[in-house]
Amino acid sequence: MTPEVVTSADALARAGAFGTLAESVLADGALDGAEARRVLASSDDELPALLWAAFAVRARYFGRRVRLCVLNNARSGLCPEDCGYCSQSAVATSDIERYRMKSVDQLVGAARAAVDRGARRYCVVTSARGPSERDIGHLAEAARRIRAEYPRLELCVSLGLMGDPQARALRTAGVDFVNHNLNTSRRFYPEICSTHTYDDRVATVQSAKRAGLAACSGVIVGMGETDDDLVEVALALRELAVESLPVNFLHPIDGTPLGARDVPALGRCLRALALFRLTSPRADVRAAGGREKALGGFQGLALYAASSIFVDGYLTTPGQVPAAARRMIEDLGFEVDLDTPVALALASTA
Repeated sequence: MTPEVVTSADALARAGAFGTLAESVLADGALDGAEARRVLASSDDELPALLWAAFAVRARYFGRRVRLCVLNNARSGLCPEDCGYCSQSAVATSDIERYRMKSVDQLVGAARAAVDRGARRYCVVTSARGPSERDIGHLAEAARRIRAEYPRLELCVSLGLMGDPQARALRTAGVDFVNHNLNTSRRFYPEICSTHTYDDRVATVQSAKRAGLAACSGVIVGMGETDDDLVEVALALRELAVESLPVNFLHPIDGTPLGARDVPALGRCLRALALFRLTSPRADVRAAGGREKALGGFQGLALYAASSIFVDGYLTTPGQVPAAARRMIEDLGFEVDLDTPVALALASTA
């Protein structure tokens, strides 16, 4: 059976009362706090209409395309910070692999593998408070080699806290994005980390933007935050005008301070995705870490708000394999974004 193809206009007609919010967003209006809280307070009966409202906005700016992103954990564990959700932190006792920085050859080889799997974006992540001068030089060399081989592949790095000089060096080397998530609201941040502040994270995002890098910054849903916290961080990310917005869902990991928490409920995850789509309509909203565990068999519903997904796993947790992700995307009438070196070549010979 061919999946139903629904346009933005069709979606608005199905969005019920939430159609008014979507129409306002599409007219360059901005949700206020009360409207944002209404999204999170929607009932289960209203959830389909809310997803159609999110889809109406997503379809306007991204059509039915879905970008595939691949992460490379370039240095695992060994982090001095105490982020409560992270298995690589100094306070975690999780059973994970720990190793120092991968070689430039390994980083370039992993980029080739990511492209072979259809990735539009390749993200290099290191565990640390922030990068050393040596780290920046090492990653810049990898970026130059990857850029020379794949000029259209989006390069993203997530290296912890950074300032302007480090961001400028990465931009000069050919990096496109810096990822540094706000994770939660300013109010709630001290509950999940004490070794750095919310404002430290905001400063890193601002440094990336001043250097001409695109900012990738998002959240983790399910750490014990309130609806008001999610609304606050949604409006903060809108104010920062981030180009890419990963929405992660807590994957409780044994040995971390948040390891005993429950996985966030399906409905809350979908409402959060809709919230971030409606508050940052032009951002590439990414259904990210924990998606597989929190959404289970309903992962495909994330695509009604999200325009990107990760495949092949995260930093220390597994993820959806690319072939299964492609089937999920196509079964729902979406399409993999073909603007990748390998995918374009395959399409041209089909």
